[in-house]
Amino acid sequence: MNINDELIDHLSFLAKLKFEGDEKEAIKADMTKITGFMQKLSEVDTDNVEPLIFMTEEFGSLRDDIAKNTITQAQALKNAPKKDSDYFRIPKVLDK
Repeated sequence: MNINDELIDHLSFLAKLKFEGDEKEAIKADMTKITGFMQKLSEVDTDNVEPLIFMTEEFGSLRDDIAKNTITQAQALKNAPKKDSDYFRIPKVLDK
């Protein structure tokens, strides 16, 4: 792949970035290295390699999603810096 100024300008436009001078040359050099590395990966023989679907051999090892109370409301509010009877109090975020 040919990394030129036109490609860098197009990518920077799409990414809403601006590269000038040394920055543009640095980006060109980095992209050339990245594409070179990707070409090296395409040379690896993967004919007898099965695709990786799961990171472990375990299947269905997740627990069932069962709702249960683990702490009481009083325990949850115990260390709250501000509380109002049954609820946490937080600073106002939105103004109308």
